[in-house]
Amino acid sequence: SSFFYRMGGRNETKVMYFILLGFPTTGELKLLLFSALLLAYLLTVLENFLIILIIQNNTSLQNPMYFFLGNLSFLEIWYVSVIEPKMIIDVLSHDKRISFQGCMAQLHFFVTFVCTEYVLLAVMAYDRFVAICKPLRYPLIMSHKFCAQLLAGCWMCGLTTSSIKLSFIARLSFCDVDKINHYFCDISPLLNISCSDSSLAELVDFTLALLVIVVPLCTVVASYICILFTVLKIPSSQGRQKAFSTCSSHLTVVTLFYSTTLFTYAHPKLMYTFRANKLVSVLYTVVVPLLNPLIYCLRNKEVRVAMRKTFTCR
Repeated sequence: SSFFYRMGGRNETKVMYFILLGFPTTGELKLLLFSALLLAYLLTVLENFLIILIIQNNTSLQNPMYFFLGNLSFLEIWYVSVIEPKMIIDVLSHDKRISFQGCMAQLHFFVTFVCTEYVLLAVMAYDRFVAICKPLRYPLIMSHKFCAQLLAGCWMCGLTTSSIKLSFIARLSFCDVDKINHYFCDISPLLNISCSDSSLAELVDFTLALLVIVVPLCTVVASYICILFTVLKIPSSQGRQKAFSTCSSHLTVVTLFYSTTLFTYAHPKLMYTFRANKLVSVLYTVVVPLLNPLIYCLRNKEVRVAMRKTFTCR
């Protein structure tokens, strides 16, 4: 898995591929895990594809809130597709290798999608803030052009963060240690097996993770504090309920995504030694993307109505 080359008069090794240890299972458990993961992946892709289809085919959903929701579904299809197919194949396969380039590519795309989703969820919170706190100015503020600019900003944040992180991680030496105690190429396990000084890569990773998590989280919290004060001023309970109902699904998704990823990405590499980290990773790579479309469909009346229209009128 590695070859030698000379550097400064000493032997160094360059890892050609990594072995993803994944989840150690045997016999029937292996088949059960494979079936469960395959079903989860197919359902996640199908659910998100249906949300995009419903939003595209219903004029009642042609507004900024659903524009961002459609893009969140598009993002999540790619997000799970970077991790889950390889993860599913590895459950049954004896050859769990991933090339160094393949590992870096997987890491780059995954970090891009995670960071983009953090910022996109904050943008969606800002959209709800404008809709509830400044309803008369909403069409003017959330114009098509501004929504497109916000979306482009989300992707730029994701791509920039990922490129900076990767430029530091790809420089590390991995020597003879080629086993990654995870089911995909993530930052913490890679930092953990590096045989070169990874302190700068850790610092960059931690600083960027803090920025990408804390700034959007503050935006979400500030938006919902303003929403709460505005909603409490609404005299009728029906009006209050209607205002809250447009936020409940987004707030649930934000809570699920932030709480699971925060545990993994806002700590130093030493925390990775806990086995719980691998299980928490399953939550945000498999469980949360599977639940998100269901939360939006079950908790949002407009989506439910549009769904019925889409599948009964055609």
